[in-house]
Amino acid sequence: MNMQKKIIKLLKVKAIIIPEIEIKNRINFLKKYLLNNIHLKTLILGISGGQDSTLTGKLCQISIEQLRKKTKNTNYQFIALRLPYGIQKDEKDCQDAINFINPDCVLNINIKNAVLSNEQALKNSGIIISDHIKGNIKSRERMIVQYSIAAVKNGLVVGTGHASEIISGFFTKYGDNGTDINPISTLNKRQGVLLLKQLRCPSHLYLKKPTADLEDEHPQREDESVLGVKYDDIDSYLEGKKIDISSKEIIEKLYLNTLHKRNKPIIF
Repeated sequence: MNMQKKIIKLLKVKAIIIPEIEIKNRINFLKKYLLNNIHLKTLILGISGGQDSTLTGKLCQISIEQLRKKTKNTNYQFIALRLPYGIQKDEKDCQDAINFINPDCVLNINIKNAVLSNEQALKNSGIIISDHIKGNIKSRERMIVQYSIAAVKNGLVVGTGHASEIISGFFTKYGDNGTDINPISTLNKRQGVLLLKQLRCPSHLYLKKPTADLEDEHPQREDESVLGVKYDDIDSYLEGKKIDISSKEIIEKLYLNTLHKRNKPIIF
């Protein structure tokens, strides 16, 4: 078995999907987990205004609404979090995403002061961090906030990582991948678009260029410019299709170089 087939098998990506069925299965996945853990009543997710959190947020809200209807338990709730660093340049997209999702509750917590305090504390100890490292701190600070709220609300922190990010390691270790449950992990980027179309999401939310938007020096920097390969090529690779050799080599190099991000901590 070649590397491409091994990765596809590991990440469980399907070559062809039926969006309606995938939506139903992922909603049932979330509901089943909550029903099997009776002390948990809340799903918690940060909404960035991008494709992934918009899709995941909508799946969460539908799941909670169906659970409330089935169980007659009004304690089930979806909490959407806005976690900007200062003023976010695409805040309108964030609000459009929230309007589309229509969450039970929205909390807005600005992480800028916490991140700057962290940076200053390191500087006081003689540690000067790069803009890239600071970006990772932003991601981890967002996860700190989500877990604090989860602890208070008996909730689960929901992840937005999809297969196209997982294969390339395009996430912050113990940041945006530090979650309790992830309903879209086996989808690639274009499959996520298909689900959003099925859910009648406003098109500008899934047509916009993906960006992690973690760097002060390069705000709204597109993911593909960092990765060095198009998501379309990554998606095709994950669907078992042939792509040009240079893109294939980049994808497999990204995968191998980021194994530590996907592996569990090494223990004695």
